[in-house]
Amino acid sequence: MSATGEIAALIQRSGPIPFDVFMEHALYGSEGFFTRGGGAGRSQRDFVTSPHVGSLFGALVGRALDREWDALGCPDPFVVIEAGAGDGRLARDVWRSAPRCLRALRYVLVERSPALRAEQAAYLPLVDAAQCFGPYAPAADSDADDPLEPVEGTGPLFAQLETMPARKVDGVVLANELLDNLPFAIAELGADGWMEIRVAVASAAPPSVLGAYGRDNPRHTHREPDRARLVELAVPLAETVFEPFDVDVPVGARVPLPRALHGWFAEAGAALRPGRGVVLLVDYFVPFAEVVARSPHWLRTYRAHAIAGSPLDEPGATDITADVPLEAAVRAANGAGLRVASVERQADWLRDLGIDELVAEGDAIWEARASVGDLAALAARSRGNEAAALTDPTGLGAFNVLRLTR
Repeated sequence: MSATGEIAALIQRSGPIPFDVFMEHALYGSEGFFTRGGGAGRSQRDFVTSPHVGSLFGALVGRALDREWDALGCPDPFVVIEAGAGDGRLARDVWRSAPRCLRALRYVLVERSPALRAEQAAYLPLVDAAQCFGPYAPAADSDADDPLEPVEGTGPLFAQLETMPARKVDGVVLANELLDNLPFAIAELGADGWMEIRVAVASAAPPSVLGAYGRDNPRHTHREPDRARLVELAVPLAETVFEPFDVDVPVGARVPLPRALHGWFAEAGAALRPGRGVVLLVDYFVPFAEVVARSPHWLRTYRAHAIAGSPLDEPGATDITADVPLEAAVRAANGAGLRVASVERQADWLRDLGIDELVAEGDAIWEARASVGDLAALAARSRGNEAAALTDPTGLGAFNVLRLTR
């Protein structure tokens, strides 16, 4: 059954569903966008994230991990949990950049999509995940019944999991462009109060205009689920939205309700030992006032490197993403015992990590080896273009990096 059929069958059983439930099925269901292997990359993919611009981003993330490793006193093992690791490109580039923490590094790639986990396995020397929290051996002066101790200097080790690990570690939880894909609901301020936008099945109704953010008048139908047409339905919202953020919202404006943030931050916080780890997030973090001002364009869809149409048109075939209200992320993080250490633009974060230095180094390598034109020379030459894309204030450079401490 297609993603449309799966969603339509659910609606026919339970009635109109919240947009976050629709999004969960559209992205992560049995025929969902990510389940089928859609996502970041160049050829035959749908959008480009910072790791897919080139290897420079991974090298700079490696420097950021070294910085965190130093701050923690150089623990071994040093566990990095990359949530939403996709095809593993970032992990590969961190590895190739040979950060100082490499011999202590245990890198755990958390990815829900079986198709993307298969791609990770094709490019990384994966071990059983238990080894990333070890390997362990008895201490030299211990009795047989004493606790085992980790063996140092065995990194780098790479492993994959479908969900976040269930133990606390010393290290970093890292996520690049993940939170914007966590399922969110949609609310609209009507003349009589807040309404929630749900997804329904309709027939003989005007085409869905969720992409333009109007409304249909859905009527249920007995047509086959795979041939069903999905439309939106506004119902009274049974919860408080964003009044505590002290932002005036005009009638007709729509805002995301990022309900999944609370569960995700709870898992991220639970994976780190108190005082022994940080969370590094790179994403579309936007102040709530700006989200309101952008309505309805804070919601976007992508397919084959182009903006797609309404998310209801072809669920499973398009990415669905949104700006993440910064205040909502901070509130959810605080609820999980995490505290904001810094928020800065990706461009500034990368400059602080030495992106200009690496570009200058690449220019020198190219000048010395241009006559040879080997892969090393060509890669060095590309650093300037990569840096321009990663720091573009109208593109990736405008992303925000949120650093949280446990």
